[in-house]
Amino acid sequence: MNEQSAPATTPIFQRIKDYLVGEIASGRWKEGDLVPSEQALVRQFGVSRMTVNRAVRELTAEQVLTRRQGSGTYVAPQKYQATLVEIRNIADEVRARGHRHRSAMHLLEGAPASEALALQFELAQESPLFHSLIVHFENDVPIQLEDRWVNPACAPDYLAQDFNTITPNEHLMAVAPLQGATYAIEALGAPREVAELLAIDAREPCLVLKRKTSSGGRVASIVTMWHPGRLYQFTGSVG
Repeated sequence: MNEQSAPATTPIFQRIKDYLVGEIASGRWKEGDLVPSEQALVRQFGVSRMTVNRAVRELTAEQVLTRRQGSGTYVAPQKYQATLVEIRNIADEVRARGHRHRSAMHLLEGAPASEALALQFELAQESPLFHSLIVHFENDVPIQLEDRWVNPACAPDYLAQDFNTITPNEHLMAVAPLQGATYAIEALGAPREVAELLAIDAREPCLVLKRKTSSGGRVASIVTMWHPGRLYQFTGSVG
């Protein structure tokens, strides 16, 4: 049991927190699972109800646990975070949290630019573009659907990449150094095809990040990234 290996100098309430977080991190307790009652934790650790309450209260404030009146305490839905201060690779975001990233390619093709895409890329209509559709996973939970269009002039070998081992962001940063970017975020209900790829219910709220990047004086990439709203949040700071 985790508390047996904790240093003697660790406060008891922190040892209880570490135990609860450890059970969640190991996968033994999953999102929505009922955790032991405070009374059960009092017996398990041989401490006061006040000490256990502090541990549970702090984990609730940290959104690790959630309390339901008259029902008990449950493992809360995890909110994965992405920073908006800089354009970061999602694989790095996941690994920075100590989790495992993998991706699943659903589409990689060349396609002519529609009128709308041609305007955004500042190209003639029907100009060739590259298109990829990739689902990114954190610990086997789908957290992002990346729908990306790429200017071949900026990344001519895009279709030859193995995006199961690297991400489009990693490839583009290497071959088309970032010159500038614009983005917008909105909340949208997931269309059926998006919901299926993210394993969520159709029309479930998603956080949608739309971003356009430029390199070498050209629009290099336009990407729409869908994130399940109950699992994801964006963060940032200035100054």
